[in-house]
Amino acid sequence: MAHFDTEYQRLEASYSDSPPGEENLLVHVPEGSKSPWHHIENLDLFFQRISFKNGFTCMLLGEIFELVQLVFVVAFTVFLANCVDYDILFANKFVNHTDSSKVTLPDAFLPVDVCSARIRDNVFVIFILIISGVFWLHRLVKFIYNICCYWEIRSFYINALKMSMTDLPYFTWQEVQARIIEIQKEHQICIHKKELTELDIYHRILRFKNYMVAMVNKSLLPVRFRLPLLGDTVFYTRGLKYNFELIFFWGPGSLFENEWSLKPEYKRGGNRLELADRLSSRILWIGIANLLLCPVILIWQILYAFFSYTEVIKREPGSLGARCWSLYGRFYLRHFNELDHELMSRLSKGYKASSKYMNCFMSPLLTVVAKNVAFFAGSILAVLIALTIYDEDVLAVEHVLSSITLLGICITVCRSFIPDKHMVFCPEQLLKVILAHIHYMPDHWQGNAHRYETRDEFAQLFQYKAVFILEELLSPVITPFILIFCLRRKSLEIIDFFRNFTVDVVGVGDTCSFAQMDVRQHGHPAWMSAGKTEASIYQQAEDGKTELSLMHFAITNPHWQPPRESTHFISLLKEKVHREAAAGQQGIIAENPAFTSTHSLQSDSEPRSLIANLLMGPPSLASLHLGREGSINPVSIGVSEGASALRSLSPVSTSQHLRGTMTGSGTDARTISSGSSAWEGQLSSMVLSEYASTEMSIHALYMHESAPEYYDESSESVNEDMEAARTFPRSSTFPTTSHQAGAAQQSGSQRHYGRTSDPVSGSFRAQRTPRMPMGGWSEENQMSRHHDPVPEEGSEDELPPHIHKV
Repeated sequence: MAHFDTEYQRLEASYSDSPPGEENLLVHVPEGSKSPWHHIENLDLFFQRISFKNGFTCMLLGEIFELVQLVFVVAFTVFLANCVDYDILFANKFVNHTDSSKVTLPDAFLPVDVCSARIRDNVFVIFILIISGVFWLHRLVKFIYNICCYWEIRSFYINALKMSMTDLPYFTWQEVQARIIEIQKEHQICIHKKELTELDIYHRILRFKNYMVAMVNKSLLPVRFRLPLLGDTVFYTRGLKYNFELIFFWGPGSLFENEWSLKPEYKRGGNRLELADRLSSRILWIGIANLLLCPVILIWQILYAFFSYTEVIKREPGSLGARCWSLYGRFYLRHFNELDHELMSRLSKGYKASSKYMNCFMSPLLTVVAKNVAFFAGSILAVLIALTIYDEDVLAVEHVLSSITLLGICITVCRSFIPDKHMVFCPEQLLKVILAHIHYMPDHWQGNAHRYETRDEFAQLFQYKAVFILEELLSPVITPFILIFCLRRKSLEIIDFFRNFTVDVVGVGDTCSFAQMDVRQHGHPAWMSAGKTEASIYQQAEDGKTELSLMHFAITNPHWQPPRESTHFISLLKEKVHREAAAGQQGIIAENPAFTSTHSLQSDSEPRSLIANLLMGPPSLASLHLGREGSINPVSIGVSEGASALRSLSPVSTSQHLRGTMTGSGTDARTISSGSSAWEGQLSSMVLSEYASTEMSIHALYMHESAPEYYDESSESVNEDMEAARTFPRSSTFPTTSHQAGAAQQSGSQRHYGRTSDPVSGSFRAQRTPRMPMGGWSEENQMSRHHDPVPEEGSEDELPPHIHKV
């Protein structure tokens, strides 16, 4: 096929984040008055290093130990393989001693000349040493460059930001960011704008990560697979992520010509097929390179995992049964414009609730087997320990010490399958607590938290540590095949994605348009954006990513002024919250008498008790309480309760309570769109951070609870086939189950997430549409929104660049 008409379309500029008249501004500063930080060329890298905020000494030691660690792993492995006589070590060969009959450890070491001869005769070892030496020299050059950059960052903190290295750990990122915005007026670190905004700084730090989050959100990256025995499986490792970034962003022949600019040829649509072929060829060669380097990388992964985890497994055998957030889960749950420390803080707060939820699904059969195996292993272990206490010579018997170690590991593993006898099975409540922190969850999980299908899908985000280690070990083998056979087929879709979802922001450069968090261009009608979004099905961010990211960024950065459309969205949301809160606020405490006893368990000595008191103050928050570990204990969080909770955080309902809670508090609390800094003079940074986290948790709960009702209200006049489709989830990340797919086939008609207007009332109705692949096209069925087709090959010179100024 020579040409395809894709649904991707160029996005128009939604707003300008520069003051009027500064769109093409270039600030000129006389030579004599320039500061050392005037016009920093690579602001992306500069801001990224500032955001680490660990201090010069920590970064220096980290770089040094990385170099030493690489040398140690390679040298120690070569020594163990070529310079140790294992026959002596295992007592298979006797050593003649004149002074003592004991065998010492140096007796097992081969002489230097024998060791060096064995290394020279081994071609594979020589090859490994050459590869390691080249890589180490590359790291050494990078280390020298990074040290110079770190020294510059240290000088910037001390002289420009007026922060000493000793006090740096006690500053929050918001305080550092505020000082950077302030010194822009004096030092002009960016000469293209007079003033920097919070969003400008986030865009530069997270430019490439926002693209990755968007591609995961639109299911563009090949990380989900259906395997014959395992079913739906997610495979996304650090090695695969490294190759994605190498291909897209910074590798030779990548799509970006520098840190901040997409190559001009990728901004035009006329040669999209040629660019797709070029990208496909490049992916093929990188996949072949991964295949050739697979043995070296695999050996390194095995050695690094062995040196890293063996001692931990020996000391804590149950650590492999612990869980961690998967790499895919961190990208799926990440907001646009969310820094690493903000994401990890949010996921860490939901860790305990997630662990409790996964522990609810214990198999009774496995529990019975584990109890009996633990009993038998414990009995044998008890006898061996008793004999060892009676006479320590028992340890000299062959395999006794190994038996004690293996029996201890067996008992620990068995205990991980035995549930706590005091545990209460309440998956729905736990899932709500998890949602309050992770903010994203497919709709079909609601009401199905007790099902094993929901548990298996959540396990893709919250996996075993053992599974994480196993995936990293298999990554060098599987990654080349994913690149060659899966990613290459998506070359055209990737080219279209970067062309259509890239915008040029003044003073920032090319950024992902999804990171603008514009509900008009990327909002979803099922997430309170109906009537405010003009996005087609391919332009909509899934799972409410645009709306939730907008709320998160506005709460985290209260001084940031959103664009007009976003401000309108927030205002309408607040209006709806207040309206529903007024209807559902009465009688909540009477309906939830358990709240009083729950609050009495809170310790006033803890820092979070202040937030708990703030939330407890208005009676509308009777259904929500912040526990000792920062988790939200929902008694019954519904739409009206969530609305009441949000209303209690508004200035009107909280100002009087704050006056009674904090000494000298006479100002109103900040809201999601307020730029007031009143609280910053009354509360510490830690309390502000906890308040913002709690506020965002309540918003996430409210939006998830009210989204289905909001969708039902906006689609009352839809026909019966639309009613049959309401059970469909809005998430393409987690496909529907078999019974849900059957319901979809019975509906028989095409559904859209478009926008239709009522000529009488002027209201909008959100319609659902079936999922299509990212960048896909439909030849038989036409969408409700028609766009101009992309011109054919050869018309490149007639096209303006598919990129625009914001």
